[in-house]
Amino acid sequence: MLKVLNRPCSAAALPAPGAAAVTSSDETLVDRIARGDKLAMQTLFARHRTPVYRWLRRMVDETLAEDLLSEVFLDVWRQAGRFEGRSSVSTWLMSIARFKALSARRRRIDSELDERTEATVADPADDPEAALQKKDRGEQLRQALTQLSPEHREIIDLVYYHEQSVDECAEILGIPAATVKTRMFYARKRLAEMVEGCQ
Repeated sequence: MLKVLNRPCSAAALPAPGAAAVTSSDETLVDRIARGDKLAMQTLFARHRTPVYRWLRRMVDETLAEDLLSEVFLDVWRQAGRFEGRSSVSTWLMSIARFKALSARRRRIDSELDERTEATVADPADDPEAALQKKDRGEQLRQALTQLSPEHREIIDLVYYHEQSVDECAEILGIPAATVKTRMFYARKRLAEMVEGCQ
């Protein structure tokens, strides 16, 4: 199945413009996938691979994100018949991806820090105020984001970078909508404080 997802499609394999696979809703595609339709799987993968990969990439390193992306869509292939439509397909995909990433991180807890992680750890020898004054506002914001708690970073990422609604965030994270709103409030407040402190 993974070969089907990663293999480039020839023009002959793609449906003609206006064909059902191109115009089908995500829900229709999932229904067709549940019946073993590989073209529907390729279409869903093409639609959602980039946002799902970006979501994974914010939680794990590049190589692992690529592996997990394949695992997410393999789960979709295997579990499409269980999709009940209580949330959007994109929310369902993000939930699967989050579960996979968190599981992978738990398995790798004892691994050494990679270069990307080291870059996010503040050096206590540096004067944070002096270091941040040298950077532009965008860099200040990126730096502030790395200092947020994982829960607050996750909410900011979902809402601002993945444009998920409060209800979708609640579904993806498995928490009440009120908790999403509370985390958003405190995450924005903390970001504002950190960026203002760098002025």
